[in-house]
Amino acid sequence: MLKTEPIDLEAIRRDFPILKREVNGKRLVYLDNAATTQKPRQVIEALVDYYSRYNSNVHRSVHRLGEEATEAYEGAREKAARFVGASPKGLVFTRGTTESTNLVRFSWGEKFVKKGDTLVTTLMEHHSNIVPWQLLAKRKEANLRFVSLTPEGTLDIASLEEVLRDSPALVAVTHCSNVLGTINDVAKVCSMARKVGAATVVDGAQAVPHFPVDFAAIGCDFYAFSGHKMLGPTGIGALVSRKELLEEIDPFHGGGEMIKEVFLDHSTWNDVPYKFEAGTVNIADAIGLGAAVDYLTHVGMDKVREHEMALLRYTLESLTGVKGFKHYGPREPENKGGVLSFNLGDVHPHDLATILDEEGIAIRSGHHCAQPLMRWLDVSATSRASFHVYNGQDDVDALKAGLEKAGRIFRL
Repeated sequence: MLKTEPIDLEAIRRDFPILKREVNGKRLVYLDNAATTQKPRQVIEALVDYYSRYNSNVHRSVHRLGEEATEAYEGAREKAARFVGASPKGLVFTRGTTESTNLVRFSWGEKFVKKGDTLVTTLMEHHSNIVPWQLLAKRKEANLRFVSLTPEGTLDIASLEEVLRDSPALVAVTHCSNVLGTINDVAKVCSMARKVGAATVVDGAQAVPHFPVDFAAIGCDFYAFSGHKMLGPTGIGALVSRKELLEEIDPFHGGGEMIKEVFLDHSTWNDVPYKFEAGTVNIADAIGLGAAVDYLTHVGMDKVREHEMALLRYTLESLTGVKGFKHYGPREPENKGGVLSFNLGDVHPHDLATILDEEGIAIRSGHHCAQPLMRWLDVSATSRASFHVYNGQDDVDALKAGLEKAGRIFRL
């Protein structure tokens, strides 16, 4: 039973210009939201307004345009921080989750990781929460260990307890899997890690867009997310941490704006979070992210979550009867984000995506930047349908019809 009033789907759809488009003469059914979401007109208009009316650099000029740009940029920081239960002083704007994770790798990892240390992540991670730690482990001659999964595609707590016996320096975990949809109890994981002295990094790319997130309640050291997955522009995201921890680590990039004073033989750093935002920052897209936060706040994240759980339940009920359909990950919508990975018999996911595209249906096919997880699943690739607030049961019905068409073509 829904705990909130349902969203006004048709009113929301009217806010997204791209949904008026046809593909191959068919209504666009966009089900690739885990890769990137579409943008409401409110976000698009915020970008146009900045470039049309007050385009200027921030933090540097005393003229009117500069002051207006700075106010809007810092206003976006405040909105984004409040959205995830953090302090604006602890939110660093980055290009997205990948850059946020690499910031931790360089700024925190170079200072605190020593030869022989253990770094921990899991088998369900996106490559952006594996590769940086591989590189750090190689550079520091540290050990990299992985938490295994249960057959249902959830974290194996016994495996986590085992790796924590090594007293690792770092534990990195996704809040929500971009393949399985699994929502991890990251507060529990971070609590367990903290007891053995490990720093914690949470990949929130698939969490922040889909359900309420509270950085303070999670209790992690670093939390990363991307704007383009939450109705915002590409090229903008954030790393959230505690102000005192950001003050303790060195800058990621060197250059303008991140300094207080520069001498020939040394420099001193600006206050956080500016210490980590070198050069001319991504002003327009930060403002666009602020507009996306406004939009999601207006809809209500509890409503977004309830809508997606209902849609997941409907999807699983609808597709289970399709011949050859095999779903990966938890079945209960309460344990999943808005992601559904599946295969259809022996049809290759790329072939399936091509057939669906002919019907105007956009899904993702491939390894989803999670090749270790694909090997664990014993598949080369999967198909993935992923939802956001503008998706409805009619999209699922179209997907089902497309899968049935593919089944007939391949004689399943």
